[in-house]
Amino acid sequence: MCADMNKTFLCNDTAMTVVVAGEAIPWMDFPERNDSLELSTAPLDFPINPWDIMLCMSGTVIACENAIVVAIIFYTPTLRTPMFVLVGSLATADLLAGMGLILNFVFQYVLSSETINLITVGFLVASFTASISSLLAITVDRYFSLYNALTYFSEKTVHYVHLMLVSTWGVSLCLGLLPVLGWNCLDDPRLCSIVRPLTQSNVTLLAVSFFIIFILMLTLYFKICKIVCRHAHQIALQQHFFTTSHYVATKKGVATLAVILGTFGSSWLPFAIYCLVGEREYPSVYTYATLLPATYNSMINPIIYAYRNAEIQRSFYVLFCGCFQTNVATHSRSPSEV
Repeated sequence: MCADMNKTFLCNDTAMTVVVAGEAIPWMDFPERNDSLELSTAPLDFPINPWDIMLCMSGTVIACENAIVVAIIFYTPTLRTPMFVLVGSLATADLLAGMGLILNFVFQYVLSSETINLITVGFLVASFTASISSLLAITVDRYFSLYNALTYFSEKTVHYVHLMLVSTWGVSLCLGLLPVLGWNCLDDPRLCSIVRPLTQSNVTLLAVSFFIIFILMLTLYFKICKIVCRHAHQIALQQHFFTTSHYVATKKGVATLAVILGTFGSSWLPFAIYCLVGEREYPSVYTYATLLPATYNSMINPIIYAYRNAEIQRSFYVLFCGCFQTNVATHSRSPSEV
């Protein structure tokens, strides 16, 4: 089935057929859906694309996971440090992305309208951009927590975290508004990309921005790895030997960095590359097959950055299970331990 990111993601498969009541009907002869600006209230008389169902299911899981993280951070006074504020920003962005995938499915198959779907596309672009940008902000925070460990817990840190938050959400909002404000291909389908109604130039801008963020994260995590190894070596020299515990801790830290970068890269790189090399005439299955793994990154983020943290685990039990007293004092760890 050809998809559409106006009704999510576009392709132009002209040779497709649909089987109805045991009879194969050419795709072009199949009843068309309502593409007018009027809301469609007609009953569902068309097949539902399985890829859209998987995206909707992915959005549901993403929304539920990240809603819990947002609730934990919001209702726990001890989780107000810059580190957890950035984790909360990431969870909020992923929560909005999950909700956007669900709404996109609803508006595509229940309330089909070009205007509403265009707004949904902009909402998804802004949400996923905020998610990726929040990952960069967390990486920067981790680097400064190690590079400037003595001055990290100061007012200066709070100021630069607020600055990163404003920049992250400001840029994301601007990129999300671009297609809504006119940078789309609704008036000229020749300008469409693999993601309708985004133009090829718009998609190229988003892909290039991703590669810049990925390279920055790769550089920062490489520097973080060097700092961790240097600290471990200095401790070993002070104690005149390199203990097994130090080796295990260092190896665990490096492995964690590799998992973070590997997860992020494997999720988004295929879709970013396809945005640059793909054409609007290509089958939609390629768009879906590269986009679906990208959504998994928002599903994995709360596990990596939130649920592994001991303080968030404790707050989770307090908030949802009442297993601990809510006035239990907790010690905020540095971002490098998250």
